[in-house]
Amino acid sequence: MNVKIKKLHEKAIIPEYQTKGSAGFDLHALVDPSHPGSFELANSDDTILLKAGQTVVLKTGLAMAIPEGYEMQIRPRSGLAAKYGATVVNSPGTVDSDYRGEIMVILKNGRSKRLYVKNGDRIAQAVVKRVEQATFEVVDDLDDTERGSGGFGSTGK
Repeated sequence: MNVKIKKLHEKAIIPEYQTKGSAGFDLHALVDPSHPGSFELANSDDTILLKAGQTVVLKTGLAMAIPEGYEMQIRPRSGLAAKYGATVVNSPGTVDSDYRGEIMVILKNGRSKRLYVKNGDRIAQAVVKRVEQATFEVVDDLDDTERGSGGFGSTGK
Protein backbone atom coordinates (compact mmCIF):
# COMPACT_ATOMS: atom_id res chain seq x y z
CA MET A 1 0.00 0.00 0.00
CA ASN A 2 1.21 3.48 -0.84
CA VAL A 3 0.40 6.42 1.48
CA LYS A 4 1.14 9.84 0.02
CA ILE A 5 2.64 12.32 2.51
CA LYS A 6 2.90 16.08 2.18
CA LYS A 7 5.36 18.00 4.36
CA LEU A 8 3.65 21.14 5.64
CA HIS A 9 6.77 22.36 7.42
CA GLU A 10 10.47 21.95 6.68
CA LYS A 11 11.11 20.48 10.17
CA ALA A 12 8.46 17.76 9.77
CA ILE A 13 9.82 14.21 10.01
CA ILE A 14 8.62 11.55 7.60
CA PRO A 15 7.53 8.49 9.61
CA GLU A 16 9.08 5.08 9.18
CA TYR A 17 8.68 1.65 10.71
CA GLN A 18 11.33 1.00 13.37
CA THR A 19 11.58 -2.75 12.70
CA LYS A 20 10.55 -5.17 9.95
CA GLY A 21 7.74 -6.56 12.13
CA SER A 22 6.37 -3.24 13.40
CA ALA A 23 2.61 -2.81 13.02
CA GLY A 24 2.83 0.92 13.67
CA PHE A 25 5.07 3.77 12.65
CA ASP A 26 6.03 6.67 14.90
CA LEU A 27 4.68 10.20 14.59
CA HIS A 28 7.05 13.01 15.59
CA ALA A 29 6.25 16.29 17.31
CA LEU A 30 6.69 19.49 15.36
CA VAL A 31 7.59 22.23 17.82
CA ASP A 32 8.16 25.54 16.09
CA PRO A 33 6.86 28.97 17.12
CA SER A 34 6.09 29.75 13.45
CA HIS A 35 3.76 26.72 13.35
CA PRO A 36 1.91 27.07 16.69
CA GLY A 37 -0.14 24.41 18.43
CA SER A 38 -1.99 24.42 21.74
CA PHE A 39 1.11 24.39 23.92
CA GLU A 40 3.49 26.52 25.95
CA LEU A 41 7.13 26.80 24.92
CA ALA A 42 9.64 25.91 27.64
CA ASN A 43 12.53 28.42 27.50
CA SER A 44 13.39 27.17 24.04
CA ASP A 45 11.97 27.45 20.55
CA ASP A 46 12.02 23.68 20.10
CA THR A 47 10.71 22.35 23.44
CA ILE A 48 7.27 22.48 25.00
CA LEU A 49 6.19 22.00 28.59
CA LEU A 50 3.25 19.84 29.59
CA LYS A 51 2.27 20.47 33.18
CA ALA A 52 0.97 17.62 35.33
CA GLY A 53 -2.35 16.42 33.93
CA GLN A 54 -2.23 18.82 30.98
CA THR A 55 -3.55 17.88 27.55
CA VAL A 56 -2.19 19.52 24.39
CA VAL A 57 -2.68 19.19 20.67
CA LEU A 58 0.67 18.57 19.01
CA LYS A 59 1.23 19.07 15.33
CA THR A 60 3.31 16.79 13.13
CA GLY A 61 3.80 19.07 10.14
CA LEU A 62 2.45 16.33 7.87
CA ALA A 63 -0.69 15.69 5.85
CA MET A 64 -1.44 12.26 4.41
CA ALA A 65 -3.71 10.70 1.81
CA ILE A 66 -4.94 7.49 3.42
CA PRO A 67 -6.34 5.20 0.69
CA GLU A 68 -10.11 4.78 0.49
CA GLY A 69 -11.26 1.76 2.50
CA TYR A 70 -8.62 2.40 5.18
CA GLU A 71 -8.17 4.59 8.25
CA MET A 72 -5.10 5.60 10.18
CA GLN A 73 -5.35 4.96 13.93
CA ILE A 74 -3.24 7.15 16.21
CA ARG A 75 -2.24 5.32 19.39
CA PRO A 76 -0.01 5.90 22.43
CA ARG A 77 3.60 4.76 22.31
CA SER A 78 4.05 2.16 25.05
CA GLY A 79 7.49 3.43 26.09
CA LEU A 80 6.25 7.01 26.44
CA ALA A 81 3.30 5.80 28.51
CA ALA A 82 5.34 3.49 30.75
CA LYS A 83 8.29 5.82 31.34
CA TYR A 84 6.56 9.21 31.36
CA GLY A 85 2.81 8.61 31.83
CA ALA A 86 2.00 10.23 28.48
CA THR A 87 -0.93 8.93 26.47
CA VAL A 88 -3.09 9.76 23.47
CA VAL A 89 -6.40 10.89 24.95
CA ASN A 90 -8.76 9.77 22.18
CA SER A 91 -6.97 6.48 21.63
CA PRO A 92 -7.21 5.30 19.04
CA GLY A 93 -7.71 8.56 17.18
CA THR A 94 -8.99 8.04 13.67
CA VAL A 95 -7.77 9.79 10.54
CA ASP A 96 -10.32 9.17 7.80
CA SER A 97 -9.40 8.47 4.19
CA ASP A 98 -10.97 11.74 3.01
CA TYR A 99 -9.09 13.99 5.52
CA ARG A 100 -6.28 16.03 3.99
CA GLY A 101 -5.41 18.38 6.86
CA GLU A 102 -2.46 18.26 9.22
CA ILE A 103 -2.05 15.12 11.32
CA MET A 104 -2.21 16.09 14.99
CA VAL A 105 -1.90 14.17 18.27
CA ILE A 106 -3.89 14.87 21.44
CA LEU A 107 -1.26 14.09 24.09
CA LYS A 108 -1.89 14.06 27.85
CA ASN A 109 0.71 14.20 30.59
CA GLY A 110 -0.75 11.66 33.02
CA ARG A 111 1.92 12.00 35.67
CA SER A 112 2.28 14.39 38.58
CA LYS A 113 5.36 16.21 37.30
CA ARG A 114 6.29 18.18 34.21
CA LEU A 115 6.90 16.55 30.86
CA TYR A 116 9.03 18.14 28.16
CA VAL A 117 8.55 17.37 24.48
CA LYS A 118 11.23 18.45 22.02
CA ASN A 119 10.90 18.99 18.32
CA GLY A 120 11.27 15.61 16.61
CA ASP A 121 10.34 13.52 19.68
CA ARG A 122 8.30 10.43 18.87
CA ILE A 123 4.93 11.21 20.48
CA ALA A 124 2.55 8.55 19.14
CA GLN A 125 2.35 5.63 16.79
CA ALA A 126 0.02 5.16 13.86
CA VAL A 127 -1.39 2.04 12.26
CA VAL A 128 -3.16 1.91 8.89
CA LYS A 129 -6.16 -0.43 9.10
CA ARG A 130 -8.79 -1.61 6.63
CA VAL A 131 -12.34 -0.46 7.43
CA GLU A 132 -15.76 -1.20 6.01
CA GLN A 133 -18.73 1.10 5.94
CA ALA A 134 -21.95 -0.43 7.21
CA THR A 135 -25.45 -0.06 5.86
CA PHE A 136 -28.22 0.50 8.37
CA GLU A 137 -31.63 -1.12 8.46
CA VAL A 138 -34.36 0.04 10.83
CA VAL A 139 -36.25 -2.93 12.34
CA ASP A 140 -38.90 -3.40 15.04
CA ASP A 141 -37.04 -6.16 16.90
CA LEU A 142 -33.49 -7.48 17.26
CA ASP A 143 -32.54 -11.15 17.65
CA ASP A 144 -32.09 -12.42 21.22
CA THR A 145 -28.65 -13.24 22.63
CA GLU A 146 -27.42 -14.69 25.92
CA ARG A 147 -26.24 -11.26 27.04
CA GLY A 148 -29.28 -9.38 25.84
CA SER A 149 -29.30 -5.73 26.92
CA GLY A 150 -26.78 -6.22 29.75
CA GLY A 151 -24.52 -3.15 29.79
CA PHE A 152 -21.22 -2.18 31.38
CA GLY A 153 -19.91 -4.93 33.65
CA SER A 154 -22.78 -7.28 32.90
CA THR A 155 -20.45 -10.14 31.95
CA GLY A 156 -18.49 -9.98 35.22
CA LYS A 157 -14.89 -9.14 36.02
